[in-house]
Amino acid sequence: MLADVSTAAEPPRRASEAASHPVAVLTLVAHPHLARVGERLVLEDLLAGQEWVLSRNAPDFTPASSAFGAPLGDPFLSRKPFLRFNRTDAGIRVSVGPEGKCTSDGLPLGDAREWSLEEVRAGIPLELAGRLALLLHLSDPKSTSARSLPGMVGESVGLRRVRKDIERVADLDLSVLIRGETGTGKELVAQALHQQSPRAKKPFLSINLGAIPKELAAAELFGAAKGAFTGAHQARDGFFRAAQGGTLFLDEIGEASAEIQVMLLRVLETGELFPVGASTPVRADVRLVAATDADLDTHIRDGRFKAPLLHRLAGYEIQLPPLRERREDIAPLFLHFAREALESIGESHRLTPGDPYQEPWLPPALAIRLLRHSWPGNIRQLRNVARQLVVGSRGQPRLELGPRLAQELEPPLPRARPPAPESPDAEPVARRKSTDVTEPELLEALRAQDWDVKRAADHLGIPRSSIYNLIERSPVIRLAGDLSVEELTRCFHECQGDLDAMVRRLEVSRRALSRRIKELGLG
Repeated sequence: MLADVSTAAEPPRRASEAASHPVAVLTLVAHPHLARVGERLVLEDLLAGQEWVLSRNAPDFTPASSAFGAPLGDPFLSRKPFLRFNRTDAGIRVSVGPEGKCTSDGLPLGDAREWSLEEVRAGIPLELAGRLALLLHLSDPKSTSARSLPGMVGESVGLRRVRKDIERVADLDLSVLIRGETGTGKELVAQALHQQSPRAKKPFLSINLGAIPKELAAAELFGAAKGAFTGAHQARDGFFRAAQGGTLFLDEIGEASAEIQVMLLRVLETGELFPVGASTPVRADVRLVAATDADLDTHIRDGRFKAPLLHRLAGYEIQLPPLRERREDIAPLFLHFAREALESIGESHRLTPGDPYQEPWLPPALAIRLLRHSWPGNIRQLRNVARQLVVGSRGQPRLELGPRLAQELEPPLPRARPPAPESPDAEPVARRKSTDVTEPELLEALRAQDWDVKRAADHLGIPRSSIYNLIERSPVIRLAGDLSVEELTRCFHECQGDLDAMVRRLEVSRRALSRRIKELGLG
């Protein structure tokens, strides 16, 4: 979720920047007291060699909105330390004491088990005594969250980046392009942009271009003069004029016809539109936010989308991560949707503490199953699953997974991956998981491809959306948008405006650097 999702690797860090290294975190994904789901324990300095121990009474897990927390506190857990976390040469070792009972993915840990940092980065579920579940993962302490926004639940690095992007651009009168898979919450981001903008008290209209018949799209968007076509017995305003002074959100912008693309480009370039059948232009005071789950760059190469329109739409780009790449947010999101469903059926008491010896309403094994699912439908699918689980278990002491949901949440079978597109500079690479890509390998690929993110993704054999997430989580890669004006200006003059030289020095994608230079009026 990024401005042109551009990136750069920094030169060696200064001492003041040392805190940017990732830290290990334990996130509660299941607890007998349901409202505690999502609380976190940051294992400070674990990766630097400090040992951490876990017991019923210490240390404290804290919610994101508070500096105060509480220990695990479940009476079935031991008062004595039952889990130890240590850094090893290979990664992180979790040791189980005699008083502890811990499993991961259904397998007992025995006395101890070790995971590589790459495995921890992807998330390790830990089930405690059949009562609680934790997710051991890595986070970036430098990725501080912007202010909380309605509906944006979670504390993953990716979501924090989205919040920061919204905060960065909301008050500017720029068009914004939101990219992300279906169901990742693109309309929610558009609403947040509107609510945080000076236009907040004006209309917000959300239009799905894929749902409008192509022959009606022009009149629906731009309006029509009386008599412009058969049946036009009176003038029609259209969505642009209905959103006057406010924000117009166009979802599935990749579905726009060639005619609509031309008309949109005119509005963005001149601020004027011509209603269908009219000869006089109408002034349009509308902020345009567009969204797509399509690869518009491929559409441009295929002649299905106009490059100038993409450049106009993407005054700023925000990339939304898929749910499978923000696993620490799955449990808090599930709780959020479960709360809505519980309130609708009158069972809100599930959210308040009851008998501490009762069986948990959210079984930890089910919570871990939710974590491990790939969520092809992303947040929209999770909301639907939460509703079905809550309603299907109505009146029961715990959530029950029915046959249909059990089948839906089965781990997906491995599928043959298509080969990466051929490039003249590299042999085709078989598609693979982004979690298999190490940080040195990521940096090497970006440098070898002159910081062209798409070519680097093809070279590594991973989707472009996944390389963005890897970049976000890397402690040594920054966004081009994070470059200070002073640094960028100095580099511009020292390199005499040579874009290639600037790319080599700053290690920033050419496309993003060019945009920053234009924004600052340097070139």
